[in-house]
Amino acid sequence: MKTTSIMIVGVGGQGTLLASKLLGNVLIGAGYDVKLSEVHGMSQRGGSVVTYVRYGDKVYSPIVDQGEADYILSFEILESARWISYLKKGGKLITNTQKTWPMPVITGAMSYPENIVEKLSAMADVQAVDALALATQAGSPKAVNVVLIGVLSKLMDIPEGAWLKAIDETVPPKFLELNKKAFALGRGAKA
Repeated sequence: MKTTSIMIVGVGGQGTLLASKLLGNVLIGAGYDVKLSEVHGMSQRGGSVVTYVRYGDKVYSPIVDQGEADYILSFEILESARWISYLKKGGKLITNTQKTWPMPVITGAMSYPENIVEKLSAMADVQAVDALALATQAGSPKAVNVVLIGVLSKLMDIPEGAWLKAIDETVPPKFLELNKKAFALGRGAKA
């Protein structure tokens, strides 16, 4: 099997690291060789965060270069624009439509770009989801990460039960039901 590359991108505090751990657990459980690399950036201050996940029969490096990602899972729409050059031709961008204003926008030095989803859709296959609304429906806005994992799960050839098992093994028990609901809502989101 060829190596598949996934990038998980967002801003600090959105749960990208839990999402990458959950994804890694699913892939290891499915019998793949998995390499994960976390690049934190300024995560403590709401800065850009990226995690690389690569899997296949044998993977030698966790790093994904420009034009190599089969999937980009983006927790924030502006991060989608920042990382789109890493998506390979024929790859899929799954993005949350949530906007997290960076410091230059907060201070008024810049304005938040308009029509990002439309611009990205002209460049790639994009599935934009209001993951924040679905996470809130599940019981917590912090479950955006598991909603997006649910969306991604539909595109991968791994049974739903394997994903639920990984949630059981990765998420603290007191948040299990909430996260299972968030996963189901993401999995059921319209393309």
